[in-house]
Amino acid sequence: MPALRPRRVIAPTAGLLAALALGACGTTVSTSKFKGEQHAVAQAIADFQTHATATEQAKVCEQDLAAKVVSGLGGKKGCEAAIKRQLGQVDNLEVTVDSVAVAADGRTATASVRSTYGGKQTPGTIALVKEGGKWKLAGL
Repeated sequence: MPALRPRRVIAPTAGLLAALALGACGTTVSTSKFKGEQHAVAQAIADFQTHATATEQAKVCEQDLAAKVVSGLGGKKGCEAAIKRQLGQVDNLEVTVDSVAVAADGRTATASVRSTYGGKQTPGTIALVKEGGKWKLAGL
């Protein structure tokens, strides 16, 4: 990893991958209990999981991650390489979206999630931003 890339951007991206269900089993994130913008946020997480499970790094970088995250990883090519490296390290995880909170301005949101790995549940929070009318993952 080049010294010029800030660890604070790379670490959240690695955490995003580890926090979501990206392993070989690749179960689907359930979005059915959410409505409106909360559903759209949960769907963004489900889309990220689908693209990552299918090892579609280009789609992850172009469609699922916020521009600031992609930029912090060195642009499109750097992002794709980082996602590929991280996907090689993730093993059989599952995620549940417990709740979604959309900010009053409608431009940011957080999702409370639980991932299961090795039989243990781990809670986490994923930050999302709305870019071009679509929710994108911005970090942990």
